[in-house]
Amino acid sequence: MKRIHIGTYVDDLERAIEFYSRLFGTPPSLQRPGYAKWMLDDPRVNFSIDTHDGPPGAAHFGIQVDSREELDAARARIDAAGLVRTDQDDLVCGYQLQHKSWVQAPHGVMWETFFTAGVVDDTDYGDPSMPLFDQPEDRNR
Repeated sequence: MKRIHIGTYVDDLERAIEFYSRLFGTPPSLQRPGYAKWMLDDPRVNFSIDTHDGPPGAAHFGIQVDSREELDAARARIDAAGLVRTDQDDLVCGYQLQHKSWVQAPHGVMWETFFTAGVVDDTDYGDPSMPLFDQPEDRNR
């Protein structure tokens, strides 16, 4: 089953954790320095906040899948749709081992489709960077 992902940057993690915990009615399911994540079932969403790599309010969106096979199927669907994708496999991001594919919407919003293979060392946030789509033809597909 798929889960929508929303990742946003904040400038005050503790204040944001307090706000989102109240909004969602539950504390984060994963919290580390500069990072917090809620894995909600109602609505089915993976919502994360962090202070690592962007201005407050900046966000990216995604679709989290449950298996590597689902990720492969999503990659095939992206390719069949003629969208330009960039893959990041065996990437530590948000304290988790992930395999991702990115596409960029015409208005610049980044979307990732990803599979999380598990939590890694508590001290390694990893590389949260999104690939750059700086070719004009990439933005217009």
